Amino acid sequence: MMTLILFIIIFGVVVIAHEFGHFLLAKANGIHVVEFAVGMGPSLFSVKKGGTKYSIKLFPIGGACMFEGEDGLAEKEGEPGEGSFLKAGVWGRISTVAAGPIFNFILAFIIAFIMVNMADIIAIRDPVATQVVEGGGAEAAGIQDGDRIISIGGERIRLYQEISLYMQASYRGGELEVVYERDGERHTAMVTPQLDQASGIYMLGVANSDFVTPKGFETFRYAWYEMRYSVKATYKSLGMLFGGRVTRQDVAGPVGIAVNVVGKTYDAAKEYGWESVLLSMLNITLMLSVNLGILNLLPIPALDGGRLVFLLIEVIRGKPIPPEKEGMVHFVGLMFFMVLMVIIFFNDLSNIFMKN
Repeated sequence: MMTLILFIIIFGVVVIAHEFGHFLLAKANGIHVVEFAVGMGPSLFSVKKGGTKYSIKLFPIGGACMFEGEDGLAEKEGEPGEGSFLKAGVWGRISTVAAGPIFNFILAFIIAFIMVNMADIIAIRDPVATQVVEGGGAEAAGIQDGDRIISIGGERIRLYQEISLYMQASYRGGELEVVYERDGERHTAMVTPQLDQASGIYMLGVANSDFVTPKGFETFRYAWYEMRYSVKATYKSLGMLFGGRVTRQDVAGPVGIAVNVVGKTYDAAKEYGWESVLLSMLNITLMLSVNLGILNLLPIPALDGGRLVFLLIEVIRGKPIPPEKEGMVHFVGLMFFMVLMVIIFFNDLSNIFMKN
């Protein structure tokens, strides 16, 4: 029961932030919001105020902020009304559509800031080699204890966990150019990572056991680093997915997240007290919010990114794509996602039963 409650709260916060971004900018641009919904399926509760229907749906796995005239579907036949999405200026529509993902990133930063201020129980580590592994690639390249890793393969490193992320998601074999700092001076080394037989992952050959406790304005900087890490982890994971480097067991939908992520994380964290549970749930919310923001920016029909593509085409052409044609494209995209959701649902069930 607690797993379900936490899942609903986490998904609710992430979805509300996203839809509230759309809602707020729609109001600012004079666009009439027909319905603001949290969840999917039949309504459990609804109330109408100021011409907008606010509703809570049965299934807590999504939401919607529906505008008058969106996808060519106006409330009344004939020309679009004054509050229609189609009547708003193109940049007003762009800002309204983009606001959803942007608010997800704003939420992610706020959560990261809260987490950074719990530094007494969260492991924040600078990319400093407090210990160079004997016999590893870093040692062979001349990297020493106390050296700060600045970049790997041309990619800037801000947190220690970004080193592991790079090795898992970006390393393709061979030598790596590693820029490090020692006594205020920067040096470059060519490192050949070594394969760890236990994990099957290539290792740079450095370890870190020195935790950082940010103070004052430093908390904003490290909150940015934490959110940045989540963004990098998300798009690198997408790259691995589209590149065929992950299996279906690595993919999770709402059911898989509820059981295998929220449930198991809660069971592990509750042994260490409520603060550990709170931190773990905040971390999941941070990752989900970033995931939702990035996924919605993909140029795919029915997603915010797909709608932005049509709006940018309008900016270039100087006139919009006919609404009925755009609506048809988004409808096809929506049907695709419905089928995908069913596939992911059964994949989640398969993974749960296989692991149990």
